[in-house]
Amino acid sequence: MKAVVQRVSEARVRVRGETAGEVGPGLCVLLGLARGDTPANAQRLAEKVARLRIFEDEDGRFDRSLLDVGGEALVVSQFTLYADTRKGRRPSFLGAAEPTRAAELVEHLARALETHGVRVGRGVFGAEMAIDLLNDGPFTIVFDTASP
Repeated sequence: MKAVVQRVSEARVRVRGETAGEVGPGLCVLLGLARGDTPANAQRLAEKVARLRIFEDEDGRFDRSLLDVGGEALVVSQFTLYADTRKGRRPSFLGAAEPTRAAELVEHLARALETHGVRVGRGVFGAEMAIDLLNDGPFTIVFDTASP
């Protein structure tokens, strides 16, 4: 499981010009699922994202989490995070999870964030989406659950 997490002032995802999900201050989570990923991976990643201390406290130190600041999260499936570009000029996506399984795991992660009290906006799995976001910082973190 890979995630690109961006701290945002606001973010929204549109499908065919209509807003599907939007959030105020918080995080935009672009989520890629691999073959072999499990609900336990999604649960651990949700916990990490919710508690990641990347928001400033009153002293300007990065000492507050999404939970501490009452932030929101926009969760968007992004299978292209598993692009393999080692051969040729066309990326291979063979490492990405099968769509039905990936959709389940994206929803599992979103629900896990909600159990922590985070308001979650969602993309539409499998749709062509346009994401508008105002990156705050900019502050971007990359997670890979396969990495130690």
